[in-house]
Amino acid sequence: MGAARRSDSGDVERTELSEDLTEVSDFFRAIGKQIKLLREQAGLTQKQLGEIVGYGEQLISAVERGVRTPQPELLIAVDKALNAGGLLAIAADDVMKARAKARLRHPAWFRGYVSLEDVSIETHNYATLGIPGLLQTEAHARAVYEMRQPPLAEDVIDMRVAARMARQEVLTRWPRGMFSWVIDESVLRRPLGGWDVHTAQLHRLMEVGRMRGMVIQVLPLNRTEHAGMGGPFILITPKGRPQQGYVEVQTSSRLITDPDEVQILNARYNILRAQAYDPEESLALFEKILGER
Repeated sequence: MGAARRSDSGDVERTELSEDLTEVSDFFRAIGKQIKLLREQAGLTQKQLGEIVGYGEQLISAVERGVRTPQPELLIAVDKALNAGGLLAIAADDVMKARAKARLRHPAWFRGYVSLEDVSIETHNYATLGIPGLLQTEAHARAVYEMRQPPLAEDVIDMRVAARMARQEVLTRWPRGMFSWVIDESVLRRPLGGWDVHTAQLHRLMEVGRMRGMVIQVLPLNRTEHAGMGGPFILITPKGRPQQGYVEVQTSSRLITDPDEVQILNARYNILRAQAYDPEESLALFEKILGER
């Protein structure tokens, strides 16, 4: 009887959580529809609106579709640009509250890290198996979730993709933190989702790699020395707190706070950056792979 009650309680909690997240998703979609309607009434394309408010066309598109959380700063800027009379700006406080709920779209074992990422001033990522989440296109993220085993339900996939896209807001904020990535070349050679998806993903890496304050390096396959044989990891520094490490495998994760362990990860990352192509060489490799298609 006790087990049954716990199961029933869990079902209730999952139902309530699902309902909360559905409300959040519906709210973001409603905001996006309002922005799209006002933009079209003003006779502007997504690219033109983005240029006016200082955001990329891809971000405007994602916000209009409800797959990216609109930053309060974006809402205020768009409200002014489209002469919305405060219709969008007034929603800024509600968006902040909805963002807190939206974090629950992530798996439970990942939420601790996401809470740090949201307030980070410095993030460095060594990736060996896949494109880091902050760099993924929406199509790539969806392809990755669709190939999960055992398969995920469609509504879960939609939720996870939206959550992953929302994380990328940290790349568009000002003042912005410092970001760097070292990606194993094998990741770039594996066309997950098919070549159309992978081509767009490589272009996205090139776009981010050319952004001010963003550093992407590739660790080539032909290196005879490799400091990262222990696997992928992330170094993250939350504002006002010491740097931490983060590692994950399958559905398990660990935040590393011991100063000595963090220092070792720092040393490894510095060696990996020295062993990798420099940023310009890495951009050239992206173009080379695209040319081989």
